[in-house]
Amino acid sequence: MKRIAVVMLCLLALLFSAGTAIAGGELFLYNWSDYTAPDLIKKFEKETGIKVTLDIYDSNETLLAKMKSGGGAYDIIVPTHNFVTILIEEGLIQKVNAAEFKGYENIVDAMKGPPWDPKNEYTIPWNYGSTSFCLNTGAYNPAEESMDTLFNPPAELQGKIGMFDSSEENTNLALVYKGYPQCNEDPAQMQEILDLLLAQKPHVKVYSSEGIHERLVSEDVMMSGCWNGSAMRARKANPNIKYMYPKEGILGWADNLAVPTGAKNRENAIKFLEFMLQPENAALQTNFSGYANAIRGSEAFLKEELKGAPELTVPEGIPVHFHPQCSETAIRLLDKVWTKVKQ
Repeated sequence: MKRIAVVMLCLLALLFSAGTAIAGGELFLYNWSDYTAPDLIKKFEKETGIKVTLDIYDSNETLLAKMKSGGGAYDIIVPTHNFVTILIEEGLIQKVNAAEFKGYENIVDAMKGPPWDPKNEYTIPWNYGSTSFCLNTGAYNPAEESMDTLFNPPAELQGKIGMFDSSEENTNLALVYKGYPQCNEDPAQMQEILDLLLAQKPHVKVYSSEGIHERLVSEDVMMSGCWNGSAMRARKANPNIKYMYPKEGILGWADNLAVPTGAKNRENAIKFLEFMLQPENAALQTNFSGYANAIRGSEAFLKEELKGAPELTVPEGIPVHFHPQCSETAIRLLDKVWTKVKQ
Protein backbone atom coordinates (compact mmCIF):
# COMPACT_ATOMS: atom_id res chain seq x y z
CA MET A 1 0.00 0.00 0.00
CA LYS A 2 2.84 2.34 0.87
CA ARG A 3 4.43 1.63 -2.49
CA ILE A 4 1.11 2.30 -4.25
CA ALA A 5 0.67 5.52 -2.29
CA VAL A 6 4.18 6.63 -3.18
CA VAL A 7 3.57 5.86 -6.86
CA MET A 8 0.28 7.77 -6.78
CA LEU A 9 1.94 10.75 -5.13
CA CYS A 10 4.69 10.70 -7.76
CA LEU A 11 2.11 10.57 -10.54
CA LEU A 12 0.18 13.45 -9.00
CA ALA A 13 3.39 15.44 -8.65
CA LEU A 14 4.23 14.80 -12.30
CA LEU A 15 0.77 15.79 -13.43
CA PHE A 16 0.85 18.94 -11.32
CA SER A 17 4.29 19.96 -12.53
CA ALA A 18 3.34 19.23 -16.15
CA GLY A 19 0.18 21.26 -15.77
CA THR A 20 2.15 24.13 -14.32
CA ALA A 21 4.69 24.02 -17.15
CA ILE A 22 2.07 24.20 -19.88
CA ALA A 23 -0.37 26.48 -18.11
CA GLY A 24 0.58 29.40 -20.32
CA GLY A 25 0.92 27.37 -23.49
CA GLU A 26 2.53 28.52 -26.72
CA LEU A 27 2.09 31.12 -29.44
CA PHE A 28 3.65 30.91 -32.89
CA LEU A 29 4.06 34.34 -34.48
CA TYR A 30 4.95 34.79 -38.17
CA ASN A 31 6.02 38.37 -38.84
CA TRP A 32 8.16 40.50 -41.11
CA SER A 33 11.91 40.51 -40.52
CA ASP A 34 13.13 42.98 -37.86
CA TYR A 35 9.56 44.03 -37.07
CA THR A 36 8.80 42.62 -33.62
CA ALA A 37 9.93 44.45 -30.48
CA PRO A 38 11.86 42.01 -28.22
CA ASP A 39 10.67 43.89 -25.11
CA LEU A 40 7.09 43.47 -26.28
CA ILE A 41 7.46 39.70 -26.47
CA LYS A 42 9.17 39.55 -23.07
CA LYS A 43 6.36 41.57 -21.50
CA PHE A 44 3.67 39.36 -23.05
CA GLU A 45 5.43 36.18 -21.93
CA LYS A 46 5.86 37.53 -18.39
CA GLU A 47 2.24 38.63 -18.06
CA THR A 48 0.66 35.52 -19.57
CA GLY A 49 3.14 32.67 -19.16
CA ILE A 50 2.73 31.99 -22.88
CA LYS A 51 5.95 31.09 -24.72
CA VAL A 52 6.26 32.96 -28.03
CA THR A 53 8.13 31.52 -31.00
CA LEU A 54 8.88 33.97 -33.81
CA ASP A 55 9.47 33.08 -37.46
CA ILE A 56 10.09 35.73 -40.11
CA TYR A 57 9.33 36.40 -43.77
CA ASP A 58 10.39 39.10 -46.21
CA SER A 59 7.34 39.76 -48.39
CA ASN A 60 3.57 39.37 -48.57
CA GLU A 61 4.10 36.96 -51.43
CA THR A 62 6.15 34.69 -49.15
CA LEU A 63 3.47 34.94 -46.46
CA LEU A 64 0.70 34.04 -48.91
CA ALA A 65 2.62 31.05 -50.23
CA LYS A 66 3.23 29.81 -46.68
CA MET A 67 -0.46 30.16 -45.80
CA LYS A 68 -1.48 28.22 -48.91
CA SER A 69 0.92 25.41 -48.05
CA GLY A 70 -0.30 25.07 -44.46
CA GLY A 71 -0.71 28.20 -42.36
CA GLY A 72 -2.01 26.26 -39.37
CA ALA A 73 1.54 26.02 -38.05
CA TYR A 74 1.21 29.67 -36.98
CA ASP A 75 -1.19 31.42 -34.63
CA ILE A 76 -0.68 35.03 -35.73
CA ILE A 77 0.43 36.57 -39.01
CA VAL A 78 0.98 40.20 -40.06
CA PRO A 79 -0.37 40.81 -43.59
CA THR A 80 -0.39 44.18 -45.31
CA HIS A 81 -3.80 45.73 -46.03
CA ASN A 82 -4.07 44.72 -49.69
CA PHE A 83 -3.33 41.06 -48.88
CA VAL A 84 -5.96 40.83 -46.14
CA THR A 85 -8.77 40.64 -48.70
CA ILE A 86 -6.97 37.84 -50.55
CA LEU A 87 -6.49 35.87 -47.34
CA ILE A 88 -10.17 36.31 -46.44
CA GLU A 89 -11.42 35.30 -49.90
CA GLU A 90 -9.24 32.19 -49.94
CA GLY A 91 -10.29 31.17 -46.43
CA LEU A 92 -6.75 31.40 -45.08
CA ILE A 93 -7.56 33.50 -42.00
CA GLN A 94 -10.39 33.07 -39.50
CA LYS A 95 -12.86 35.44 -37.91
CA VAL A 96 -11.88 36.84 -34.52
CA ASN A 97 -14.64 39.48 -34.17
CA ALA A 98 -12.29 42.11 -32.79
CA ALA A 99 -15.16 44.49 -31.97
CA GLU A 100 -15.82 42.25 -28.96
CA PHE A 101 -12.25 42.49 -27.65
CA LYS A 102 -11.28 44.22 -24.46
CA GLY A 103 -9.52 47.38 -25.64
CA TYR A 104 -11.20 47.59 -29.05
CA GLU A 105 -12.39 51.07 -28.12
CA ASN A 106 -8.72 52.15 -28.05
CA ILE A 107 -8.40 51.88 -31.84
CA VAL A 108 -8.54 55.36 -33.34
CA ASP A 109 -11.69 55.96 -35.37
CA ALA A 110 -9.78 56.42 -38.63
CA MET A 111 -8.44 52.85 -38.42
CA LYS A 112 -11.60 51.11 -37.23
CA GLY A 113 -13.45 49.14 -39.89
CA PRO A 114 -10.95 49.77 -42.70
CA PRO A 115 -11.93 49.02 -46.33
CA TRP A 116 -10.14 45.66 -46.26
CA ASP A 117 -11.99 44.52 -43.10
CA PRO A 118 -15.05 46.79 -42.62
CA LYS A 119 -16.26 45.17 -39.38
CA ASN A 120 -12.85 44.16 -37.97
CA GLU A 121 -14.07 40.59 -38.14
CA TYR A 122 -10.62 39.28 -39.12
CA THR A 123 -7.96 41.80 -38.11
CA ILE A 124 -6.76 44.54 -35.83
CA PRO A 125 -4.13 47.15 -36.79
CA TRP A 126 -0.44 46.53 -36.07
CA ASN A 127 1.70 49.32 -37.56
CA TYR A 128 1.30 51.57 -40.57
CA GLY A 129 3.74 53.62 -42.58
CA SER A 130 5.16 54.34 -46.00
CA THR A 131 7.61 53.05 -48.59
CA SER A 132 10.07 55.16 -50.56
CA PHE A 133 13.86 55.09 -50.77
CA CYS A 134 16.72 56.12 -48.51
CA LEU A 135 19.77 58.04 -49.64
CA ASN A 136 23.19 58.59 -48.09
CA THR A 137 23.51 62.33 -48.64
CA GLY A 138 27.24 62.11 -47.96
CA ALA A 139 27.57 60.18 -51.21
CA TYR A 140 25.09 62.18 -53.27
CA ASN A 141 22.72 65.04 -52.47
CA PRO A 142 20.26 65.79 -55.30
CA ALA A 143 18.86 69.25 -56.01
CA GLU A 144 15.31 67.87 -55.72
CA GLU A 145 13.79 64.72 -54.31
CA SER A 146 12.63 62.52 -57.18
CA MET A 147 12.28 58.84 -58.04
CA ASP A 148 14.60 59.66 -60.93
CA THR A 149 17.54 59.32 -58.53
CA LEU A 150 16.48 55.75 -57.73
CA PHE A 151 15.77 54.56 -61.26
CA ASN A 152 18.38 56.60 -63.16
CA PRO A 153 21.14 56.71 -60.55
CA PRO A 154 24.11 59.06 -60.95
CA ALA A 155 27.63 57.64 -61.14
CA GLU A 156 28.16 58.20 -57.40
CA LEU A 157 25.45 55.64 -56.60
CA GLN A 158 25.82 53.08 -59.36
CA GLY A 159 26.63 49.64 -58.00
CA LYS A 160 25.77 50.82 -54.49
CA ILE A 161 21.99 50.37 -54.54
CA GLY A 162 19.78 48.04 -52.54
CA MET A 163 16.27 47.14 -53.71
CA PHE A 164 13.50 45.10 -52.14
CA ASP A 165 13.24 41.42 -53.00
CA SER A 166 9.56 41.91 -53.75
CA SER A 167 7.64 42.16 -56.98
CA GLU A 168 5.03 44.33 -55.30
CA GLU A 169 7.33 46.93 -53.70
CA ASN A 170 9.66 47.47 -56.65
CA THR A 171 7.06 47.54 -59.40
CA ASN A 172 4.82 49.87 -57.40
CA LEU A 173 7.68 52.32 -56.87
CA ALA A 174 8.35 52.17 -60.61
CA LEU A 175 4.65 52.73 -61.39
CA VAL A 176 4.62 55.80 -59.13
CA TYR A 177 7.70 57.12 -60.92
CA LYS A 178 6.09 56.68 -64.34
CA GLY A 179 2.77 58.12 -63.17
CA TYR A 180 0.91 54.91 -64.05
CA PRO A 181 -1.88 53.36 -61.94
CA GLN A 182 -1.10 50.53 -59.57
CA CYS A 183 -2.64 47.11 -60.23
CA ASN A 184 -1.83 47.89 -63.83
CA GLU A 185 -3.45 45.74 -66.53
CA ASP A 186 -1.91 47.56 -69.51
CA PRO A 187 0.75 45.30 -71.13
CA ALA A 188 2.42 48.26 -72.85
CA GLN A 189 2.80 50.21 -69.61
CA MET A 190 4.04 47.13 -67.75
CA GLN A 191 6.60 46.58 -70.52
CA GLU A 192 7.88 50.08 -69.76
CA ILE A 193 8.12 49.13 -66.08
CA LEU A 194 10.09 46.01 -67.02
CA ASP A 195 12.44 48.04 -69.20
CA LEU A 196 12.96 50.53 -66.37
CA LEU A 197 13.79 47.85 -63.80
CA LEU A 198 16.10 46.02 -66.21
CA ALA A 199 17.95 49.27 -66.97
CA GLN A 200 18.40 49.83 -63.23
CA LYS A 201 19.49 46.24 -62.52
CA PRO A 202 23.24 46.58 -63.41
CA HIS A 203 23.51 49.30 -60.76
CA VAL A 204 21.81 47.25 -58.02
CA LYS A 205 24.15 45.57 -55.54
CA VAL A 206 21.53 43.52 -53.72
CA TYR A 207 17.85 42.60 -53.89
CA SER A 208 16.79 41.91 -50.32
CA SER A 209 13.99 42.99 -48.01
CA GLU A 210 15.97 41.98 -44.93
CA GLY A 211 18.75 43.96 -43.23
CA ILE A 212 17.89 47.19 -45.03
CA HIS A 213 18.81 49.63 -42.29
CA GLU A 214 21.95 47.64 -41.39
CA ARG A 215 23.28 47.95 -44.96
CA LEU A 216 22.53 51.67 -44.98
CA VAL A 217 24.22 52.27 -41.63
CA SER A 218 27.35 50.32 -42.59
CA GLU A 219 27.35 52.07 -46.00
CA ASP A 220 27.38 48.72 -47.76
CA VAL A 221 24.86 50.49 -49.98
CA MET A 222 24.45 54.24 -50.47
CA MET A 223 20.83 54.14 -51.60
CA SER A 224 18.08 51.63 -50.97
CA GLY A 225 14.37 51.08 -51.23
CA CYS A 226 13.19 51.35 -47.63
CA TRP A 227 10.31 51.79 -45.24
CA ASN A 228 10.03 54.91 -43.13
CA GLY A 229 10.60 53.10 -39.83
CA SER A 230 13.77 51.45 -41.11
CA ALA A 231 14.88 54.86 -42.35
CA MET A 232 14.49 56.44 -38.93
CA ARG A 233 16.47 53.71 -37.23
CA ALA A 234 19.20 54.03 -39.86
CA ARG A 235 19.38 57.82 -39.45
CA LYS A 236 19.83 57.46 -35.69
CA ALA A 237 22.98 55.40 -36.34
CA ASN A 238 24.18 57.30 -39.42
CA PRO A 239 23.04 60.95 -39.72
CA ASN A 240 23.78 60.96 -43.47
CA ILE A 241 20.80 58.68 -44.13
CA LYS A 242 17.76 60.55 -45.41
CA TYR A 243 14.28 59.22 -46.09
CA MET A 244 13.25 60.70 -49.41
CA TYR A 245 9.89 62.24 -50.22
CA PRO A 246 10.03 62.24 -54.03
CA LYS A 247 7.79 64.65 -55.87
CA GLU A 248 6.07 61.71 -57.59
CA GLY A 249 4.84 60.42 -54.22
CA ILE A 250 5.37 57.52 -51.82
CA LEU A 251 3.57 54.24 -51.13
CA GLY A 252 1.29 53.97 -48.09
CA TRP A 253 0.53 50.73 -46.27
CA ALA A 254 -1.05 49.34 -43.12
CA ASP A 255 -0.07 46.02 -41.54
CA ASN A 256 -2.56 43.97 -39.54
CA LEU A 257 -2.66 41.14 -37.03
CA ALA A 258 -4.68 38.10 -38.16
CA VAL A 259 -5.18 34.50 -37.05
CA PRO A 260 -4.66 31.79 -39.71
CA THR A 261 -7.33 29.21 -40.34
CA GLY A 262 -6.44 26.09 -38.38
CA ALA A 263 -4.26 27.90 -35.82
CA LYS A 264 -3.61 25.51 -32.94
CA ASN A 265 -3.48 28.16 -30.22
CA ARG A 266 -6.43 30.39 -31.04
CA GLU A 267 -7.10 31.41 -27.42
CA ASN A 268 -3.50 32.51 -26.95
CA ALA A 269 -3.66 34.39 -30.24
CA ILE A 270 -6.72 36.30 -29.00
CA LYS A 271 -4.82 37.13 -25.80
CA PHE A 272 -2.02 38.62 -27.88
CA LEU A 273 -4.44 40.65 -30.00
CA GLU A 274 -6.06 42.09 -26.88
CA PHE A 275 -2.60 42.72 -25.42
CA MET A 276 -1.74 44.82 -28.49
CA LEU A 277 -4.84 46.98 -28.02
CA GLN A 278 -3.38 48.41 -24.82
CA PRO A 279 -1.64 51.79 -25.31
CA GLU A 280 1.56 50.95 -23.44
CA ASN A 281 2.08 47.77 -25.48
CA ALA A 282 1.37 49.46 -28.81
CA ALA A 283 3.93 52.12 -27.85
CA LEU A 284 6.55 49.46 -27.09
CA GLN A 285 6.20 48.21 -30.66
CA THR A 286 6.30 51.72 -32.17
CA ASN A 287 9.35 52.68 -30.08
CA PHE A 288 11.16 49.68 -31.57
CA SER A 289 9.94 49.73 -35.16
CA GLY A 290 9.65 53.45 -35.75
CA TYR A 291 6.23 52.98 -37.35
CA ALA A 292 2.98 54.57 -36.22
CA ASN A 293 0.30 52.54 -34.45
CA ALA A 294 -3.46 53.05 -34.35
CA ILE A 295 -4.00 52.84 -30.59
CA ARG A 296 -5.40 55.88 -28.81
CA GLY A 297 -3.33 56.93 -25.79
CA SER A 298 -0.10 55.25 -26.91
CA GLU A 299 1.50 58.63 -27.60
CA ALA A 300 1.98 59.11 -23.84
CA PHE A 301 4.44 56.19 -23.85
CA LEU A 302 6.40 57.09 -27.00
CA LYS A 303 10.06 58.04 -26.96
CA GLU A 304 10.66 61.77 -27.29
CA GLU A 305 12.77 61.25 -30.42
CA LEU A 306 9.75 59.88 -32.30
CA LYS A 307 7.80 63.09 -31.88
CA GLY A 308 8.41 65.25 -34.91
CA ALA A 309 10.67 62.69 -36.64
CA PRO A 310 10.84 63.59 -40.38
CA GLU A 311 10.24 59.97 -41.38
CA LEU A 312 6.83 60.05 -39.68
CA THR A 313 5.63 63.36 -41.10
CA VAL A 314 4.76 63.49 -44.81
CA PRO A 315 5.50 66.95 -46.25
CA GLU A 316 2.61 68.99 -47.60
CA GLY A 317 1.86 68.21 -51.24
CA ILE A 318 3.53 64.79 -51.42
CA PRO A 319 1.05 62.17 -52.72
CA VAL A 320 0.62 58.96 -50.73
CA HIS A 321 -0.44 56.01 -52.93
CA PHE A 322 -2.20 53.17 -51.09
CA HIS A 323 -2.00 49.87 -52.94
CA PRO A 324 -5.44 48.35 -53.70
CA GLN A 325 -6.22 44.68 -54.18
CA CYS A 326 -5.25 43.72 -57.72
CA SER A 327 -7.13 41.66 -60.28
CA GLU A 328 -5.78 38.31 -61.46
CA THR A 329 -4.77 39.96 -64.74
CA ALA A 330 -2.74 42.62 -62.93
CA ILE A 331 -1.12 40.06 -60.62
CA ARG A 332 -0.07 37.88 -63.55
CA LEU A 333 1.47 40.87 -65.33
CA LEU A 334 3.29 41.96 -62.18
CA ASP A 335 4.65 38.44 -61.57
CA LYS A 336 5.77 38.17 -65.18
CA VAL A 337 7.68 41.44 -64.92
CA TRP A 338 9.41 40.47 -61.69
CA THR A 339 10.32 37.00 -62.93
CA LYS A 340 12.12 38.55 -65.89
CA VAL A 341 13.91 41.07 -63.66
CA LYS A 342 15.22 38.31 -61.38
CA GLN A 343 16.37 36.01 -64.20
